[in-house]
Parts: sequence; structure tokens; C-alpha cells
Amino acid sequence: MLEFYSLRDGGDAAELPAVTLESFAGQSNATAVRIEPGEDARELLPFLDRVALVEVNFPVFGDGRGYSAARILREAGYAGELRAVGDVAVDQLSHMMRCGFDSFAPDKPLDPKLIEEAFSRFPGRYQKTIDPRPAVWAQRHG
Repeated sequence: MLEFYSLRDGGDAAELPAVTLESFAGQSNATAVRIEPGEDARELLPFLDRVALVEVNFPVFGDGRGYSAARILREAGYAGELRAVGDVAVDQLSHMMRCGFDSFAPDKPLDPKLIEEAFSRFPGRYQKTIDPRPAVWAQRHG
């Protein structure tokens, strides 16, 4: 079993078996889907109301296509669990969260202390993104 980290308070979809995006179209009862690099996350948009979990695979550290998939889903209104799986490193966590990921299942265990540091390292945000924290420019008064 992989280590699992979630930013959600309870109710995570940790045990849901994810089907491939290709097989999802034929699965009337599937509630968890896995997106591989190169697959188009927009194929899920008509079904977002019935999907509880979307896993986005990062097969290698340098493959950033999963960030785009996450952002597409969140901007379309997906409110379910969005999990980064695969070669997920501590260095990526804060950026993944900014794109909308709220859980992580890395191939290798991560140090809990480093995870906490990753999420608190950059308290100010300069770009508007998916996570609920406002950008610094939006916090100006007057």
C-alpha cells in the first residue's frame, strides 16, 4: 500500500479503485478515474457530478502535464478529490496544491515534516489560481 496524504478533512476516497479514462466511458458505475499523461482531462467534463476521485499520474518527476489536467478539472467546477499519484516529490507539493490537487499518493514515502514545510514555505501568492488563498495583490486595501 502506498503512503497516502490528504489535505481534505475526512471523507477521502482513498480506497476507491480508479479505472482508466479509456474504460471510464463504458463504466456506468465507476466513480474513480485515472488520467495518464497525454490523455485529455476534458473528456471527463460531462461526468464531473458523478466522479468522486480523479487520480492524475505523474510517471516521472519532470512530466508536468498533470498540472494542466488538474487545473482544467478544477476550473470546470470539479469538487471531488483530485489526487496526484506516481513520482510525486516534496518539491512539487505546493505547486500541485495551487493547481487543485488535494491528495497525494507518491511512489515513495515522504517525510511528514518536509510535507508540512512544503505547504508553508511560500505563504504569499502572486498569481490567482485554484486554491482558496487570495493572491497578495488581491489583499491590498485602499
